[in-house]
Amino acid sequence: MGFLLTKMLAVFGDKEHKVIIVGLDNAGKTTILYQFLTKEAVHTSPTIGSNVEEIIVRKTHFLVWDIGGQDSLRASWNSYFGKTEIVIVVVDSTDRERLTLTKEELHLMLAHEDLQRAAVLVLANKQDMQGSMTAKEISQCLTLDSITTHSWHVQACCALTGEGLPASLDWMRSRVVAN
Repeated sequence: MGFLLTKMLAVFGDKEHKVIIVGLDNAGKTTILYQFLTKEAVHTSPTIGSNVEEIIVRKTHFLVWDIGGQDSLRASWNSYFGKTEIVIVVVDSTDRERLTLTKEELHLMLAHEDLQRAAVLVLANKQDMQGSMTAKEISQCLTLDSITTHSWHVQACCALTGEGLPASLDWMRSRVVAN
């Protein structure tokens, strides 16, 4: 009976999948979280600690943790890694000066044992801003082609308008359904 119940839950998508949203401060992580949830832009302030929300995409449940990105908080990111299936890395596409720091943080995270099986979604945010880097430029700067141990995807987006975010949710769903 337990096996049958487990199979039914899998078919109907009642399992929660843990997702963490990370990135440097002011990248747009919290705005993206609430755009996922409400489909509208909300006023946010810097996240101290974390926010957590459940996002449901066609019967697939994601428990999404938005983790503060200030320098002093990044050292605690690894305390959120356990059982994470998807890591969303939000990049401010206008912040060329700190892209190297984002690259270092990303590659450091992916070496962590708790993230060995996690998929990576890079959201190239702020595409509405003049002079923003393209998703391809960001992919090259983060050397994503060198990541062979994790599935990954880069999605151009705008947290304020929601552009690109439905496609990112579809990609996330495709990752967990495939597993």
